Amino acid sequence: MSGLYSGLLRTTGEAMPSNAEFSALTEPFRPELLAHCYRLLGSIHDAEDLVQETYLRAWRGFGGFEGRSSVRRWLYKIATTTCLTALATRARRPLPSGLGAPADDHRVPVASREPSVAWLQPAPEFGAGDPAVAAAARAGVRLAFIAALQLLPARQRAVLTLRDVLAFPTAEVAELLDTTAAAVDSALRRARTHLAEAGPIEDEMTEPTGETDRALLENYVDAFTRADAEALVRLLRADVELEMPPIPTWFTGRDAVTGFLAARVLRPGRWRMTPTRANGQPALVVHHRTDDGPDEPYGVQVLTVRGGRIARITSFNDPALVPVFAPSYR
Repeated sequence: MSGLYSGLLRTTGEAMPSNAEFSALTEPFRPELLAHCYRLLGSIHDAEDLVQETYLRAWRGFGGFEGRSSVRRWLYKIATTTCLTALATRARRPLPSGLGAPADDHRVPVASREPSVAWLQPAPEFGAGDPAVAAAARAGVRLAFIAALQLLPARQRAVLTLRDVLAFPTAEVAELLDTTAAAVDSALRRARTHLAEAGPIEDEMTEPTGETDRALLENYVDAFTRADAEALVRLLRADVELEMPPIPTWFTGRDAVTGFLAARVLRPGRWRMTPTRANGQPALVVHHRTDDGPDEPYGVQVLTVRGGRIARITSFNDPALVPVFAPSYR
């Protein structure tokens, strides 16, 4: 980044801050800004790009920052504006469950991958090195909540996250969005109504204990990699759901899910699964084992747990997600 900043200095000819000064003031907020952009965009790759753009714009405008607001609020204004501009030309990012009805019979034809859809993506842990930063950054990133946010218009999405997730006062949100407090309150009411109409998500946002996570995940990996469908059945809720973006077909019910996995996915020694965390939930980095070469990146599975059993398996079958997730489950 320093080379880029130096290039800007030579190009603009303006007095620019030193790297050390700028970094000391702004870098502590990077994890939570990344989480904020992810909430708005539904894509960790897009969020990384726009946080980079946010810091570039902040660098360029740092000379005009007069300290009338905190550095944090100033950065949030830049990040939110950058994301809203990007969202003006981008479609919402759905999961298969947001596009059509599920199948309750594993024998149905499975649709081909749909690369034309910009699918929702999972996100790794934010700010894992600092507990305080991590707590602030990972608020409101459960997968069900991120999927629900995608149902909202972009501006309502921004208002809801700034008010309900980040707890900015109404007056500050109005300033961040260059609007009035009355407009913020109105947008917030509409956003909450739309989320309520989408269905309850609170139960999917409750956090199971670490020990429950660990035991369930270990048993799931063991059953999956051994291709033991009967052992898998004991880990799943009766109403379990399975979706696999970029495949639009998705399944509901334990019989349909285990039937599909047994018939088309599970093979002894076929998969290598590394525990991690995604969206504050237990997850797995998945590699496909090969006979005569290195294991091939396959994707990331995110598990939603309720009542000590798996309620949803969201299998993001996208090899490009694998490098994003370092094994961090503990």
